[in-house]
Amino acid sequence: MTEEILINVTPVETRVALVENGMLQEAYVERSTRRGIVGNIFKGKVVRVLPGMEAAFVDIGLERAAFIHVSDVMPANADSEPAEAGGGPRTVPDIRTLLREGQSLVVQVTKDPIGTKGARLTTQLSIPSRYLVFMPDVHHIGISQRIEDEEERARLKGIREEAIRKQDDCAGGFIIRTAAEGVCEEDLLADMAYLQRLSQSITGRIEHVKAPSVIYQDLPLFIRTIRDLIRPQTEKVRIDSRESYQRVMEFVREFVTEFESRVEYYPGERPIFDLYSVEDEIQRALSRKVQLKSGGYVIIDQTEAMTTIDVNTGAFVGHRNLEETIFKTNLEAARAISRQLRLRNLGGIIIIDFIDMEDAEHRRQVLRMLEKMLERDHARTKITGVSELGLVEMTRKRTTESLGQILCEPCPICDGRGFLKTAETVCYEVFREILRINRAYDAESYLVMASQKVVDRLLDEEADNVADLETFIEKSIRFQVEPFYSQEQYDVVLL
Repeated sequence: MTEEILINVTPVETRVALVENGMLQEAYVERSTRRGIVGNIFKGKVVRVLPGMEAAFVDIGLERAAFIHVSDVMPANADSEPAEAGGGPRTVPDIRTLLREGQSLVVQVTKDPIGTKGARLTTQLSIPSRYLVFMPDVHHIGISQRIEDEEERARLKGIREEAIRKQDDCAGGFIIRTAAEGVCEEDLLADMAYLQRLSQSITGRIEHVKAPSVIYQDLPLFIRTIRDLIRPQTEKVRIDSRESYQRVMEFVREFVTEFESRVEYYPGERPIFDLYSVEDEIQRALSRKVQLKSGGYVIIDQTEAMTTIDVNTGAFVGHRNLEETIFKTNLEAARAISRQLRLRNLGGIIIIDFIDMEDAEHRRQVLRMLEKMLERDHARTKITGVSELGLVEMTRKRTTESLGQILCEPCPICDGRGFLKTAETVCYEVFREILRINRAYDAESYLVMASQKVVDRLLDEEADNVADLETFIEKSIRFQVEPFYSQEQYDVVLL
């Protein structure tokens, strides 16, 4: 598998495209006026404690107060392993014993503000680098589950333990990231030292700033891309901004020297996102419908509560029998869905309605295909299996807004519903409004102002109904087209 990363930088916006085998798989957008704040550390002030929700709201200087749950306030236990699945229920203390209104609190953002919800916070700080995540307040050593080789896991854990024995001031806990697999001891120790120096700097700032204020900001998107996305299979990283390229090279030479030859400046006249039709793919990612090569299609609907995905055979009629047609459509859909989840950055609860399959082996293979394709996903995913209704239920960790939420806004015409009242419906609403007004007020006649489509229908298909209404109220009704009215807008004026 070939992998390339394209970085497009302008003064107002930075965009990153992860391309695998010539196809866009992930897209990230960061705007100068709306930079993401996940990973940023703030000194905030508790503005409201809610015992009934076991949570509190914290002012960190944003438009909306941020939210913190009691489980994210509890200090991490440095001496115990995470609770085993299936253990007893987790007990939490009363939020009022941990927080009080007006209290200053050092917090880190774990989720950006999304929609009407404020940012999500935690007091359990973590500072990422290329190979490690440093946690100042714990002593636990964790290793990424994606590092499966037991010998490599033991080697990495041993390096950290050896560092503790050699350095008295080597405090704090670490999570060893996937990128650390195969990395030499010197590089890991250098990463540890860097993170501890950074942590000490953050601690120093905490004492000198007033709430609410920013203590630490994560790296800009084009630097985070190098830290988090570049992997051994990444062939090239192309950047179309010379200034950003120079900053990336400084970062690469200091932290990931092995990738120095793979980062290049792209000076071409052709826009960098046109190289692999990235612009077209982003536009298609904003559509509800995803066309499959076989002729089938997938419908994706993102709502406040969850994302629903429906699979249809469409124009695909197959060659052998119905069951085989359905199986092939579902297999292709599983591959397309996993890509769309990454590309659109869809998170939270996701329900997938594959076409019903009678063969249990076919159902198993489709589910296995989905799981296999999701292994490439950088976000944490969990598939709970197939429900009694035949739906695949899964979750995908959501920390930032989806691609559609960043690039789009609710339609002002339909108010985000995705559909409009028909002209016929609006006509009947006009009739009811005229009858209501006629009972309440005394007027010589009425003027109806509406959109072109509604007026056309009133003068054509509904002409007989208009005549009957005029006879009934014994008053005349005139119509006027208002070109700036939406299809659902109208006004009845008394004359």
